[in-house]
Amino acid sequence: MSAERKVSEASEGAVAAEASEASEAAEDVTVRDPVSAPGADGVPRRATRRFPLFTRDTARPEGGGRAAPGDAPAPARQWPILAVLLTVGLGLLLTALDVFRVGLLLIGAALLAGAVLRWVVPNVGMLAVRSRFTDMVTYGGLGLAVVLLALMMQPHPLLEFPWLQDMLHVTVDS
Repeated sequence: MSAERKVSEASEGAVAAEASEASEAAEDVTVRDPVSAPGADGVPRRATRRFPLFTRDTARPEGGGRAAPGDAPAPARQWPILAVLLTVGLGLLLTALDVFRVGLLLIGAALLAGAVLRWVVPNVGMLAVRSRFTDMVTYGGLGLAVVLLALMMQPHPLLEFPWLQDMLHVTVDS
């Protein structure tokens, strides 16, 4: 027998041995879940909708797809986040130019608009960070806080709470 033939027979034997070991390993696998399907390697895997004990990757939040078709240019695909960021940028520019109240109102309005976009538009692209509910509460809560603080800003506040001034006097006087 030639050396090449011996090597090929040995490699075929090794492949057959590995296949028999894999089939024995597949027979030894205990499946706890009622529904399982074989994976690529033939070993049963979980096919249930229950969450695994340990996560191995991060799922995209719902609505995290493109906001425009894939053949559109990149800025058009992410128009919701760009609209919010450009409005916040304009508000920061106005704040830097000493127009504090208008700039902060614009920033708060941009965050509130982000909450509304997250609620209304099904695919908002990168504006979707977490679940829809969490994004709406976060954007809306922060936007409302910024707007209220901008309206109560001194001097000449547009929104006054008398009880807030009483609380401040109590804490400062004590």
